[in-house]
Amino acid sequence: MPTVRTNDVDTYYERRGSGPPIVFVHGAILDHSQWDPQVDELGEDYETIAYDVRGHGRTGGSDRGTYSIDLFADDLDALLAALDLENPVLCGLSTGGCIAQVYAARHPERLAGLVLADTFTPAIDDWREWLQRVALLKATVPPVRLVGYQRVERVMVWLQERFAGEGVSGDYEQIERLRTAGPKMETDEFVKVIRAVANFHRTTIDFGSIPVPTLVLYGEREPLFVRRHASKLSAEIRNATVRAVPGAGHASNLDEPEFFTGALREFLSGIETRPEN
Repeated sequence: MPTVRTNDVDTYYERRGSGPPIVFVHGAILDHSQWDPQVDELGEDYETIAYDVRGHGRTGGSDRGTYSIDLFADDLDALLAALDLENPVLCGLSTGGCIAQVYAARHPERLAGLVLADTFTPAIDDWREWLQRVALLKATVPPVRLVGYQRVERVMVWLQERFAGEGVSGDYEQIERLRTAGPKMETDEFVKVIRAVANFHRTTIDFGSIPVPTLVLYGEREPLFVRRHASKLSAEIRNATVRAVPGAGHASNLDEPEFFTGALREFLSGIETRPEN
């Protein structure tokens, strides 16, 4: 099982293919297997690295009492250094996109490009968004300790579909299949990860420091606040392009893998052929 020491955890990763490197960062409460459709399609032309973020999958948890998106970005930096990757493209989705934003703003000189999918910035625009991103996430902690995160999340998905529109959560059955196939997340780790996501609004990111080509993707059926943040990211990152993924919800790489991978491949090809400054 390939792992490298990143700060105080042994991070599990899968490295395949050859060519320009692309690093995938998964969403919360999933693992590296979220990216299997893209890894399978791109492996002949690119070197792909997909890993399990601290608290997830085969990386598992740690003795730290709290986590943060900043900590996850530090782990990512240690992973890229340990694997000796030069100027990869970084691709993150949802919470993985939050991690990618922080890393790109801190280390823009170490990347060739950036892909931010189904994600959001630290800024919270109104009370409705605060309710979804902070209050409701933190409110899941007590019931999760009682009945487990799987049951609580099913209720959350039902509520989203009822009040935000059908398809907003994407193909949730596929998400459940991925979780069933991988290692089960410990309840204490779930709590630390969810609190890290809920506290992301306290993070400061200088988007003006990100010069690399950036692709912003979002599912057509995403929650409204995620769609707003796609526009915000494309406005604040000076070399960004934004594209909607037709018919997709919050896991657009799984909901519409053919479109997502095609958009990603087109973006990667553009990076390879752009003139040197």
